Amino acid sequence: MTVMAQNTTIGGVYEAGIGATDEKPLIAYFERFGYRVGASGEIDAAKAFELYGVRSKLRSIRLQHLDSDHGLIRIMVWEKPTNDGLRMSRMNVLGNRWGAMMTGDIYNLQNHAEEAIAQKMPVFLVEPQRAEIYKLEKRPTPFLENYATVREMCLIQPLTRQILFQRFGYSLKNYGKINEDSFFRSSQITHFGMVVYANRENLDFYDNVLGLLRARDHQGYDATYENPSARAVFSLEKHQKYGATDFDDPRSSTNPAEARSGRLKIIWFSPDSKLDDKTEFSRPGSLGYSLYTYRVTNVSEYHRRIAKSKATKLSNIITDEFGEKSFSFRAPDGYDWVIVGN
Repeated sequence: MTVMAQNTTIGGVYEAGIGATDEKPLIAYFERFGYRVGASGEIDAAKAFELYGVRSKLRSIRLQHLDSDHGLIRIMVWEKPTNDGLRMSRMNVLGNRWGAMMTGDIYNLQNHAEEAIAQKMPVFLVEPQRAEIYKLEKRPTPFLENYATVREMCLIQPLTRQILFQRFGYSLKNYGKINEDSFFRSSQITHFGMVVYANRENLDFYDNVLGLLRARDHQGYDATYENPSARAVFSLEKHQKYGATDFDDPRSSTNPAEARSGRLKIIWFSPDSKLDDKTEFSRPGSLGYSLYTYRVTNVSEYHRRIAKSKATKLSNIITDEFGEKSFSFRAPDGYDWVIVGN
């Protein structure tokens, strides 16, 4: 059991950082999902290198969603991006990052995605797949009994990587809040994903060092080629199999009915899955999904904890583009993070 220092708290994943050269198209896009422009700020190349390891002037815009304190978006406009990012890479690559949102109308999103493909826009779509998120005690009687399930689709574009899902037959009061006035009737990002090779020691960093709640942990590989939803979303080949470990806001619960959103979902593949390594294309400075952040109280205490861990590339605590205390580090699994707070 992890015991955090006094007066030290961490919430759910705070932001997805999305690299860009122009914020306007991304703002227009995410406004359709219920986001709105919040704070903005910039730093020069020297300060960006100190915090993010990128020698480029940076301007960032934070996108808020209703009254949520997590699941936000940070558009990071780089004067000199380091690379084009993950772009159209599929979901089964090392370094993959994505954000999942709940929607009240998944088929409207599918219609738009299919029309984009028809207009020859760069879009990869996995049509809505039926998935049972929770193990059913017995199969329901069709048309007569409730059937708790979701439909989830994968939508990849050059700068955005999304899983969109709609619930059927159940609800979770603390896991996503839909902006009913938004064009796509969507929630904030409810969970953030990463792909790694299986390594229990690297997984331990997130609860033992960061103090997150390990809400779900599969010791074996629970998704294989025979699972149609997993096969479609992760473009699985016959020899590939994976499991998942979920890390939540410590205020959340291992009881699914009481879970809070802001989840970090780590998908770990068997080492013989032979995934392409795209990690360099999802670091700060890259275009597209390239950073996650946590917001904490007592930034200095977290800096000390991480300095004692196996994390690398630990920066000093400095003021970021929003005027907040921040520092960056590379977790043992190779993913870059930023901690913000006071």
